[in-house]
Amino acid sequence: MISCNGLKRSFNGQEVLKGINLQVPSGQITVIIGRSGEGKSVFLKHLVGLLKPDSGSIQIDGHDIATARGGQLRAIKEQFGFVFQGGALFDSLNVFENVAFPLRHKTRTPEAEIRSQVEEMLDHVGLAGMGDRYPSEISGGMAKRVAVARALILRPRIILFDEPLAGLDPVISNTILDLIQEVHDRYRFTGVVVSHDIPQIFALADTVAMLFEGRIIYSGVPDEIYQSPDERVQFFLNGGRERK
Repeated sequence: MISCNGLKRSFNGQEVLKGINLQVPSGQITVIIGRSGEGKSVFLKHLVGLLKPDSGSIQIDGHDIATARGGQLRAIKEQFGFVFQGGALFDSLNVFENVAFPLRHKTRTPEAEIRSQVEEMLDHVGLAGMGDRYPSEISGGMAKRVAVARALILRPRIILFDEPLAGLDPVISNTILDLIQEVHDRYRFTGVVVSHDIPQIFALADTVAMLFEGRIIYSGVPDEIYQSPDERVQFFLNGGRERK
């Protein structure tokens, strides 16, 4: 579904993405790992068209989002949902209104149908009856659930997750991993997850790719990454310790 070839991007003369090549299979979850500051979030923003590359291509079902314009670009973007790091909920809106926001602003869905869809989605993410709460009144884990519900409400074909476990304790992290797996099993979207939370995040992955100094240096199934002969991969997996 997603094919990146030779993707490059610099900021103020500093090259961040140095020629990324990556294939993301349709209907699967691809997890991108790497150290903080390696450009994982920058890469996600390119996938959804929030940033434009200096060179290279990003093919979404054969259409290059890097060169698309107007109606074609809007049509490509409508295929995406995005779960931002920290959730990025609207503080002035309650849980129900946060989830309803895409329906109200991107569709002409009648209000009665919006209520039905939002309540169903909140139930799917374990937040039934919580629609009247505000972001300041819920936990970090619940806020992540709201963010997932909002990303799913338009039934996108692709969902991007930016550090979905950031700031969560181990118990809540496992709950969020279970939630993402459950909604993926239900909706079968193509997922791209960026994270440095290993090995927990591998539980989600069909494919793992490692970003290092602006390039993908590993791509394969999770079980095989531990057998990678690349010392850079092993150094990261071992938390910065040399492999014995």
